[in-house]
Amino acid sequence: MKALYFSVALVLLATVILGLGHVFRQPGRAESLLAALLFGSTGVALVLVLGKGLGLAGALDIALVFALLAAVLGVAFVLRGWPEDESKEDDQSA
Repeated sequence: MKALYFSVALVLLATVILGLGHVFRQPGRAESLLAALLFGSTGVALVLVLGKGLGLAGALDIALVFALLAAVLGVAFVLRGWPEDESKEDDQSA
């Protein structure tokens, strides 16, 4: 059964590596946000699978922290890094 968990972990790790390659080929703000959210959710799945495969009791706590950090990262990017729509500003000032 451990072999199944480790093979799933390898597949998840491969998706992270492929996603990272896609980010480097297509730089952009929206793509970076989606990639960061993908890395966060895949990281949670990876920690859970490895925790189950290795029998680590604290893996669920680590996965919850990763999920919280991924959510905070998404919100922070939208609030601080997303460009403002200039057409909305022009409509409001008129």
